[in-house]
Amino acid sequence: MSTDADLSAQPVDSPAWRDRKRYMWLWGLFAPTGLFTIGLPLVWVLNELGWHHLAQVPFWLGPILVYVLIPLADIFFGPDGDNPPDEVMEYLENDKYYRYLTYLYLPFQYATLLIAAYLITADNVSWLGIDGGLHIVDKIGLAITVGMIGGIGINTAHELGHKKVSLERWLSRIALAQSFYGHFYIEHNRGHHVRVATPEDPASSRVGETFWAFWPRTVWGGLKSSWHLEKVRLERLGKKSWSPRNEVSSAWLMSAVLYAVLLAVFGIELLPYLILQAVVGFSLLEAVNYLEHYGLVRQRTAGGRYERPAPVHSWNSDHIVTNIFLYHLQRHSDHHAYPTRRYQTLRSWDGAPNLPSGYASMILLAYLPPLWRRVMDKRVLAHYGGDITRANIHPGKRDQVLARYGADAPTGGAQVAGA
Repeated sequence: MSTDADLSAQPVDSPAWRDRKRYMWLWGLFAPTGLFTIGLPLVWVLNELGWHHLAQVPFWLGPILVYVLIPLADIFFGPDGDNPPDEVMEYLENDKYYRYLTYLYLPFQYATLLIAAYLITADNVSWLGIDGGLHIVDKIGLAITVGMIGGIGINTAHELGHKKVSLERWLSRIALAQSFYGHFYIEHNRGHHVRVATPEDPASSRVGETFWAFWPRTVWGGLKSSWHLEKVRLERLGKKSWSPRNEVSSAWLMSAVLYAVLLAVFGIELLPYLILQAVVGFSLLEAVNYLEHYGLVRQRTAGGRYERPAPVHSWNSDHIVTNIFLYHLQRHSDHHAYPTRRYQTLRSWDGAPNLPSGYASMILLAYLPPLWRRVMDKRVLAHYGGDITRANIHPGKRDQVLARYGADAPTGGAQVAGA
């Protein structure tokens, strides 16, 4: 199966099978549209009723959605488990309805950013039932909400950035501009997918490493790696690092132009909120990175190379609600096996390690290291048959991890034959 643009244009007969999630994917657009379809109308209604303090809550719609509503919905609606049959995969892959939904995320994402920029800097928003401008707490809530929309937008950029269609790769970079994280496009595709589940990968977390220790390592490591990857590519072409063809610096330039235009239109007072929403956006992505490969590692072969990436090197979680909001990203083993495969055809793998809940719930757990270790370390230990030395362990915490989970275990990493 291919996702080449030429092949996607070829007509494929409609199968008798019907995708029960076909119209559920429309819910994925709730994140970028929620502020102006639910949030602001609710602010107006609550102010009209005289409930002014309660009217401040909808400005925090982003964290309410990600940290409360989606985890509860994951618990209520449970696992997904619906895989498309092999005979419809090509039809599904070429059905453009699915890709158009990802394209639609972008105009709504930026419409929300513009509305938020206006609300944060406006001196009078009486049309919302508020005297004067927004309170600083409302502005912070609004910036965090917009940041989370940008963070989920990074997942949309991830979906588009893996495709071979040039338009989709450009849309990916545009989606990343809001979070000033355009280098993710380079690092993820050419760095993470090559080094996944190895100690060299800044986006693969280790046993004993908290999210708060992982965050600076992956943010700085991803930035350095993306620049290095572009530098090497340009040297092969006989170009300098600061060439206009450098896709990292051109992505940053796109963000700089976007921010400059926003500050020129709405004023310099917008700057701290722009920075806040960007940090919130890429931090949400890094929280997802933290849980996707925690402790998992590709073993060395007899020849000293890493074994090929396999389903056992990614944590999966097939919960229907988070699946809809993150375009099946939770079917992570299939994504690493087939990076260009479109979201609607990603499958849940039997035998792959599974998280106990959806990504949204697990992100909350990642923020609380003692609870995270209590839930996840035993799963890593079980995954490696009780031999913690076969896991990806944080070097600085190795002695503590071995003391906690098996100080008497062998210290060498296991090897696989013939890979």
